[in-house]
Amino acid sequence: MGRNTATILDPQSVAETRRVLAAKFRAVGIESADLDARILIGQALGADQTALASDSTRSITPAEQAMIDALARRRLNREPIARIVGQKEFWSLPLRLNSATLVPRPETETVVEAALAAIDARGSRSRPLRIADLGTGSGALALALLSELPHAFAVGTDLSIDALVAARANARRLNLNRAAFVACDMAQALHGPFDLIVSNPPYIASDDIAGLDPEVRVYDPRLALDGGQNGLDAYRAIAATVPALLAPGGALVVELGIGQMEPVTALFAAAGLAPVPPRPDLNGVPRALVGMKRA
Repeated sequence: MGRNTATILDPQSVAETRRVLAAKFRAVGIESADLDARILIGQALGADQTALASDSTRSITPAEQAMIDALARRRLNREPIARIVGQKEFWSLPLRLNSATLVPRPETETVVEAALAAIDARGSRSRPLRIADLGTGSGALALALLSELPHAFAVGTDLSIDALVAARANARRLNLNRAAFVACDMAQALHGPFDLIVSNPPYIASDDIAGLDPEVRVYDPRLALDGGQNGLDAYRAIAATVPALLAPGGALVVELGIGQMEPVTALFAAAGLAPVPPRPDLNGVPRALVGMKRA
């Protein structure tokens, strides 16, 4: 029989389908080819990875073939796996996404770690706390912190109404309802005092966006990426407004882009915040910068 050119894969076993799909992903430069193939096949079959392994020899049905093919074409067009399946795990929380939210990244968990360390340095995690998450997107930072701070209340802000819809839905679904979500630019609509303010702001220089991987450049919202001419616009806005919103002894924690430690540290110091040595991510990149308001 001739090859069916209407589909990416011919009917075959689950295991062979996975191998062929992974090879096609590798051929276009997708580094996580094997993992992506397993996730997409599991998504199409409605099966977890344990079920896929136990059913590895069974044949794929034509209907399953068509579904795998449709998902595979999206990934071959470099749409991120998280957008295809509709959610991404962050700090062990499954966060649902939409087109207005960034895909949460593992390195952003460094901000959560640094924020919790700042809280721990001043007392118990169980004390009442007020938190703000500027540019909340899917709510990743705010909800991760609420999951660790049982008596905290968080306010998440974003310019995008669609992003706020996603964040609010994630809070409700995860039963982390100690949160409010406000449409504004960073901290413009907020009133202090806050014990902790966090942000993963847009920090890519405008001219550098065209050189990003297509998973980011094409599918992440530009509003959440573009940090202006040198990537520092959002940090300047944060430095201008946040110190007045922090309680004495409060902490500001922001994610840094590569090479931004020194200029952002200078901005925070000029605004009266005492910088703490940045926390590196798993690759050793200075990723989370803490600025403390003097007590």
